[in-house]
Formats: sequence, C-alpha cells, structure tokens
Amino acid sequence: MSKYFEERLKKELKDLQAKDLFREPVAFNKNFLNLATNDYFLLRHNRNLLDAADIIARQYGTGSGASPLLSGYLPCHQTLINTLLDWKYKKFGMLYNSGFMANQALIKNLPGKNDLILVDKFIHHSIAQALNRGSAKFKRYNHLDLCHLEELLSKNINKYDTVFVITESIFSMDGDYPDLNLLVELKKKYHFILILDEAHGTGVLGKFGAGLAEETGTSKEIDIIIGTFGKSLAGMGAYILTNSLPIIEYLTNKAGEYIYSTFLSPHQAGVALASIEIVKNAHKKRESLKQISRWFRNRLVQYVDVDTNYETPIIPLIVGSNESTLKLQKLFLNEAIVVGAVRPPTVPQGSSRIRFSLHSELSTEELDPIILIVKEWSKK
Repeated sequence: MSKYFEERLKKELKDLQAKDLFREPVAFNKNFLNLATNDYFLLRHNRNLLDAADIIARQYGTGSGASPLLSGYLPCHQTLINTLLDWKYKKFGMLYNSGFMANQALIKNLPGKNDLILVDKFIHHSIAQALNRGSAKFKRYNHLDLCHLEELLSKNINKYDTVFVITESIFSMDGDYPDLNLLVELKKKYHFILILDEAHGTGVLGKFGAGLAEETGTSKEIDIIIGTFGKSLAGMGAYILTNSLPIIEYLTNKAGEYIYSTFLSPHQAGVALASIEIVKNAHKKRESLKQISRWFRNRLVQYVDVDTNYETPIIPLIVGSNESTLKLQKLFLNEAIVVGAVRPPTVPQGSSRIRFSLHSELSTEELDPIILIVKEWSKK
C-alpha cells in the first residue's frame, strides 16, 4: 500500500477533526436513555414480533440465498408486499434491502434525460445523492415552500417530458411535514409525478399508522410511496409502492440495486409482517407518542427555539456550531442520555443540532432531566 495514499486519508481525516466533523460509531450502554433511535414504539425487543420472525426464518431459512431474480424471491416476500399494498392503498410494489438502496434505485433509474425533478431542499441524503447520478435535471425548492414549488412548476412544466416532485412526509432532521393536501392540488393543476418518502411518517401518522398520506386522506393521489422497515417497524429493508405496474416492471429490469443484491432475508420479512400488524393497531401508543412529543416541545420552547406547530417525535434543537453541538451532546452523555449530534453535510452549514427522537414509552419524569440540562445550557 502506497505511503501517499494513507497520508492523503490521514490528512482528510485530520481536516474533519479540526472542523468537528469527524464521525465514528459508538456502542452505548444499554442502560442509557436512548433518544437517538427511530424505534418509535420500542418494538425491537417485542417478544411477539421476535417469535413471529423466528417462525418465518425456520420455514424459509436465515437468508434469501440469492438475488430476487434468481431464487431469492420467496413466498414470505410476496406476503409482505401484499400486506403493504393493502395498508398503503396501492396495487403494485417491490422490496429492497434498505431505504438508501430503494431511493437510489428509484431516483437514478426512473426519471429520463428529458425529465425534471423538483425536490424539497431538505430532502434526505439518500435521495439527494441519487439526483447527481441519474440523467434527469433537477431543481430544489425551498423547504416546505409550496409557493416556490409552484413558481418552478409554472416555469418548467412545458419544457420537459415528465416532471417529478419529491418530498418526505416527516422530515428526518426537522420533524416537520408538508401540506400534502395543497401539494395534491398542485398535482391536479400541473400533472406531475408525486413521490412521497414515508420513512418517518409510517407508524407515527394516520389512523392505522400508514403515514402522512393516510393522515391527510391523499393516499390515492400519491403516485409513488417509498418507505423503510427500519424506523417504527423495528427491522430492516424498504419498499416502493405504486398503482402503475410499468414502474415496478421497469425498476425490476433496470435497477442494479434490486437485480444484483442478495434479497431481503426471510427473518426480516417476518419482522416487518409482525410489526405492521402491531403498528396498525397501536392506536393508544400513537396517541401517547403525540402527547409526549407535544409536552416535550412545549417544555423546551421555554428555554430554546423549538417548533411547537408539530406533534412528531423528531425534535431538533438548533445549536449552530459543530463544536457547541458536540459539547452539548457530551453534557447529555454525562447524564447517561444518548442524543444525536447532527452536523453538515447532513444538515446545512451553521445549523448543527441536537436531534431528539422520542418513543411512545417515555414518561415526563424521564424527560425532566433533559429539560434541566437544556435550561442550564441556555443560560450560557
């Protein structure tokens, strides 16, 4: 291995450290209060879920054994797709090993060279990165600013074969969400393809936890729904759902992320099947999650700037500098509390933040120490 190669890596890593942007994984003590996961209903250790997944694994094996187009596609995968279609009000779907892979496959392959993608400025990195890898042009509209989106639509709708509009439901770093009914009205006016990423909306929103589309009654108007099993569904994997069979057939034949990857394990398919049934009927837990999120936001806003217009479990405390964000994270860790310290490029420069991610089993007593830490920190 060349000396120059390692020296280059070391230099770049040193630069990251100097900017307080260096990252490394940490195994936290299980006795810590963990407010950094996206397991909104604490299902990862649910006994019924574990037992159901084990039954599927015993029937079909620990892994799928191959890519889906060889022999990795199993009856449990079709059952999972059918369950998702019924839950999300769609006709056709496919599975992926992760949300990142699903987003890459969709955005890189579906839009053509004569198409335009209009995407929320704060879209997740898994989509943002794919924008530069496909053949379509793209433009970003200001976060949740549907007036800006309409301005871009009116200027560009007749210049391209197809226009795609992409948004998250609950935004992963901000905990807010778009006016989906207004977005659907724009769709009726400008006839674009609407893609909704329900990764963080699933489980949290909707009468049966199907997400923002269900919450707003717009499910039938969304052209493509993407989402993961790794948040409220407590597993691993992802899905793309639509009412258009050619979309699924095209991705099946064109998306290397699907074609050349060993398929989702039967065990994870079992996890997803069991967790969907739990989440669909978790009405009390869903309400508890909204209540504790509302309570926490209203307490925090007494000392820091926090948006109280939403009741989602993702609550950012914008700090600003990378250094100050890491120092505040350490204050929490000293009290056995795990929180996310989110820095660029995940968020824009100057908006580094502590990201609280709540779950339905939290009590106000558990969150009181956090309020005290924030109160003392805000004085400084």
